Amino acid sequence: MTNPLDPAALQSALEDVHRAGMPGLFAEVRDGEQVWQGAAGVADLATGRPVTPGMRHRVGSVTKTFTAAAVLQLAENGQIGLDTPIGHYLPRLVPGERGDAITVRMLLNHTSGLAEYLPYAYASLKAFPSLADTRPDSLDDHRFTRFAHGDLIELGVTAPAAGPPGGTPGTYSNTNTLLLGLLLEHVTGTPAEKVITQNVIERAGLPDTGFPAEARLHGPHSQIYEAWFGMIDPPRDYSVYDMSWVGPAAALVSTMTDLNRFFALLLEGKIVAPSSLAQMQATVPVVSQEGKVIDYGLGLHPTEVPGVGTFWGHGGTVWGAGTLSMTRADGRRQLSVAVNLQRWNRLDTSGRPQPHPIDAALAAFHQLAMGG
Repeated sequence: MTNPLDPAALQSALEDVHRAGMPGLFAEVRDGEQVWQGAAGVADLATGRPVTPGMRHRVGSVTKTFTAAAVLQLAENGQIGLDTPIGHYLPRLVPGERGDAITVRMLLNHTSGLAEYLPYAYASLKAFPSLADTRPDSLDDHRFTRFAHGDLIELGVTAPAAGPPGGTPGTYSNTNTLLLGLLLEHVTGTPAEKVITQNVIERAGLPDTGFPAEARLHGPHSQIYEAWFGMIDPPRDYSVYDMSWVGPAAALVSTMTDLNRFFALLLEGKIVAPSSLAQMQATVPVVSQEGKVIDYGLGLHPTEVPGVGTFWGHGGTVWGAGTLSMTRADGRRQLSVAVNLQRWNRLDTSGRPQPHPIDAALAAFHQLAMGG
């Protein structure tokens, strides 16, 4: 059974995360018709301006669920085949045998074997996943870089493969989702961001959600701070940043209210057909960017809360910003939470992130918010 919403306990748990070292965070939790919104901490370390629950936020890879939904919609009307090779649509981007072997479904569930392009686009991250050998310098170098998605895809396609097409566990890679973006454009003749806006965002009625047209955020928002495992000290504000480095993989801006509305409608079968939702919820093992094996579907990730049930949603990070949005399978209980600091863990002598008080406090808030 889900515990009922306890506003005082939720606010206290949110403040615990702030006390543990998070500059600011804000959330919306829903249980049926009951809605709680809360915030703790500051949106600007320089001025002390407080965070508020309704702020717009860079939601990172939560974007992938929106992109996946747009692909599934086109699959429903026969414009895209989920088990059609990507080489059928984009032979120049994924040529030869790999283009014939990698299907659209493999791009959606990260079993394509295509490598992540970021360590190749960002020179100081080339040692990833060896974190101790990375440096954050290139984050500044590319603050205003306008990347072409075809160029980023080429970096991922020509890099050593992460695994064979269709092999499990898969490897989470933004290269997959940038390819899906160009697939949307190829099939419709319209830029992916516009397809997703018209077919998903507007269909769901999300007034504060969209792809940024420039480096600056508009409307009420927090500054966002990147620590890169203690190598940026004090953490640096990356709220002004050209998001072409991730595009339809992670560039979306939204609010916690909009995210809860989107995932509620998605799980009700109102964004894609119930048959498509069932395919989105068919999972395979995938190695996350944190090196953990997770269950992953077509743009959806499940989380089991003991005694409460299965939640579906997605998390996301970009430089400085983090988001998690999870909705219980029956749609009744929902959590969306945003934080304005990323990679706060310092590395131990073996180069692995050390536990930080923020981790435990954030996990406790997630557990309470999801009714555990």
